[in-house]
Amino acid sequence: MQRFPITTLYRKVARPTCDVFINHRGIDTKRNIAGLLYDNLTRMKVNSFLDSMNMKPGDKLFDHIDRAIVGCKVGVAVFSPRYCDSYFCLHELALLMENKKRVVPVFFDVKPSQLLVNDDGTRPHKELQRFSLALEEAKNTVGLTFDSLNGDWSELLRDASDAVIMNLMEVEEEGKQL
Repeated sequence: MQRFPITTLYRKVARPTCDVFINHRGIDTKRNIAGLLYDNLTRMKVNSFLDSMNMKPGDKLFDHIDRAIVGCKVGVAVFSPRYCDSYFCLHELALLMENKKRVVPVFFDVKPSQLLVNDDGTRPHKELQRFSLALEEAKNTVGLTFDSLNGDWSELLRDASDAVIMNLMEVEEEGKQL
């Protein structure tokens, strides 16, 4: 039996980059819109990244997530009431924007005007500025809005999936023209 060095084995089983990266505040949306969207896109054979589904114990958070963002074609930013409280959410959004990824915003139980980067005194000014610029860019992108108490969940899922597919097709078409 031939034995492979662990690095060779790792390269053989490493996953390809994803088509869609789902950026979300887990505590607010993992069990509803983020999880449902991931499941729906997976059923549609769209290679999507959702941290809880694509990471395993031992993975380095930033390495794994940053690699998925850089390798994705489209990002979905699911904004929720506590989204801006998360350093990870803001870092991921900034990385999506800095890498010029198409981003489909979903405003889940929050209005764009309510999204603000808060300065709690623990972050350097440069980082706060980076996060604020990314957030402003996302807020100025046409997105979907949803009120979880009054909205139609199936309509949101359909609209979000359609928006992702449309953006994926446009990105792939742009790639062919280059």
